[in-house]
Amino acid sequence: MNNNLIKLYKSLYLTRFVEETISKNYSKGQMRCPVHLSIGQEACATGLIENLKKTDKLFSNHRCHAHYLAKGGNLRKMLSEIYGKNNGCVGGVGGSMHLQDQSVGMVSSIPIVSSAMGMATGNALYQKRNNLNEITVIYCGDASLEEGIFFECANFASLHSLPIIFACENNLFSVYTNIKERQIDSNFKKYASAFKIPYKKIDGNRVDEVYKSTKKIINLVRKKRKPYFVQMDTYRYKEHCGPSDDDHLKYRNSNEVKFWQSKDPISYAKKLMKKNNINEKKIKKIEAKIEIFVNKQFKHAEIDKLPNYKEASKHIYV
Repeated sequence: MNNNLIKLYKSLYLTRFVEETISKNYSKGQMRCPVHLSIGQEACATGLIENLKKTDKLFSNHRCHAHYLAKGGNLRKMLSEIYGKNNGCVGGVGGSMHLQDQSVGMVSSIPIVSSAMGMATGNALYQKRNNLNEITVIYCGDASLEEGIFFECANFASLHSLPIIFACENNLFSVYTNIKERQIDSNFKKYASAFKIPYKKIDGNRVDEVYKSTKKIINLVRKKRKPYFVQMDTYRYKEHCGPSDDDHLKYRNSNEVKFWQSKDPISYAKKLMKKNNINEKKIKKIEAKIEIFVNKQFKHAEIDKLPNYKEASKHIYV
């Protein structure tokens, strides 16, 4: 258990430190693309993705940094992409919402809500038709469930018994609109049940709970070759888009914010490790090593070259 906890914490802390450093450096003006930070939501990515194989395929959305990193995506290429540099994971022309690393099964992230849903479902169909021992995971937000394509894909995946997991991160808000103003309740079992898809609700801030629950689910999907719906309740700390806080807009209740901060994934994981005899000295050593690595990658990304403007139309179809 200790080895698993350490691996999970490394992934959690890597994401948190990367995101906090992006937030801090954004004010320098070198990062011009929009950033949707995962601070507060890291355990939803880390806990589930730790159970995936390298060959399993992952699709994501606009808030994709944690998914990319948890799947093992190249950090320097991710940062270079955010800086708009030539060495970025998509050549510096996509930005933070278009991360991909095919070498580790991070297929795509697309910013338009639910746009990756159809691609992921199609990929699961490909896996089934070719008898591949792989599964597909599509990360989506609670607002994605309000798009028609979700219903089409859930129906298709169930009808054709596809090996896909719909991993829903419920952070309660669609930009500034609370889920209470958008849906009749925040239990999404109704959506899964409508298409006879098995469902599990998880505390998305408890990395051990996410890890243990999704391990069983992933094994089941891999064996049975049928879809599954996972709801992970969580909370983002920063503004919807950007590196700052936006509490001055007063769309979130201060007591609600404090409640979710008390459930912080990093703090929870630290307490868990100490309960399992992993002391503070060991934790600090892990963090220091990660910080040195991350700071080095930021420096590389900052000095990377910009894309050649002559290749601006290279991947454009007319």
